[in-house]
Amino acid sequence: MSEESDLERTEEATPKRLEKAREEGQVARSQELTTFTLLMAAAVGILMMGAALMEKLVKIMQSGMQVERELAFQSELMINRFYELAIEGLISMAPLLFLLLVVAFFAPMFLSGWIISAKAVIPDFKRVDPFKGLARIFSMRSLIELVKAILKTIIIGGVAAVVIWHNKESVMALLTVSVNLGISRTGDFLAMSFLMIIGAMIMIVAIDVPFQIWEHAKQLRMTQEEIRKEHKESEGDPYVKARIRNLQREAARRRMMSEIPKADVIVTNPTHYAVALRYQSNMRAPKVIAKGVHLLATRIREIATEHRIPILEAPPLARALYHHAELESEIPEKLYTAVAEILAYVFQLRRYNEYGGAEPRPPVDVPVPAELDQVNLAV
Repeated sequence: MSEESDLERTEEATPKRLEKAREEGQVARSQELTTFTLLMAAAVGILMMGAALMEKLVKIMQSGMQVERELAFQSELMINRFYELAIEGLISMAPLLFLLLVVAFFAPMFLSGWIISAKAVIPDFKRVDPFKGLARIFSMRSLIELVKAILKTIIIGGVAAVVIWHNKESVMALLTVSVNLGISRTGDFLAMSFLMIIGAMIMIVAIDVPFQIWEHAKQLRMTQEEIRKEHKESEGDPYVKARIRNLQREAARRRMMSEIPKADVIVTNPTHYAVALRYQSNMRAPKVIAKGVHLLATRIREIATEHRIPILEAPPLARALYHHAELESEIPEKLYTAVAEILAYVFQLRRYNEYGGAEPRPPVDVPVPAELDQVNLAV
């Protein structure tokens, strides 16, 4: 039962899945919204520019029907004349065509915004699979599209019938007016009727847009196993991450151990802590180049002994350095005085080993601020 639930697409798509689908051009689109927007723009454009457009087209028609005698017997001149009239007609309709072109370009973006994807146009032979084609024809989605088409026909046809029936007297009255007035009124009637019929499509759009959003979300649903796999891919396999962290710590530990021979002194607890310090004239303050507790502290002392590096017992200072100084970083300013005493002893010890003389005494009770000596952290 648990395995079956893991394979069922019951989980909402993750942001990563949505982004991947968007990159592939798979977004929610409503053809009805695009069609409605385009037709509504056409209706508004006709209402705003219809009178001027009709006047220009009438003039073009009148000019085209007035044929001069010499043109009637020269076909080449007739063709040129028709070409000129066609250009004039296109120029007259250019504002309306440009409006429709702009709306057709931006209308599909209303639902899911701007998207550019080359994957959407890459040939996919799975789309021409006849068996999958038959499955799509008899699918639930096709049935819904059929119902939507029938509903659209009923709504638009019904509204058109009501508009025509309501204006039947106005249509009949056109027979009694002059041609120019009849053409003007016919244009207004057609534009207003067209606008009302297109307005009826709001009902279809109000149904189709939520359905397309729901259908898109349903198609992108994921199984629990897919979500776990995505989480591993994005966050990383915990076992692999733990292994990487272990390798990184081991590499850092080896690098730290290789720096111990360069240390000037090892400050110890004496058994639990060990901190290696180094100081050169070009440094602003001494640096911690190695530190550790328990077995690692023992190993630090062993390496120091092999390379004859001084080991000095100063428990408070060792604890303070271990807890408050980072590797490859300068020691805290509050520990300058304590470390200075330690290094002074180390340099005196070097001079004694090289030139002899009075043997220096190791410092006792090295001053360490109480807030840095975390005795409670000592093991």
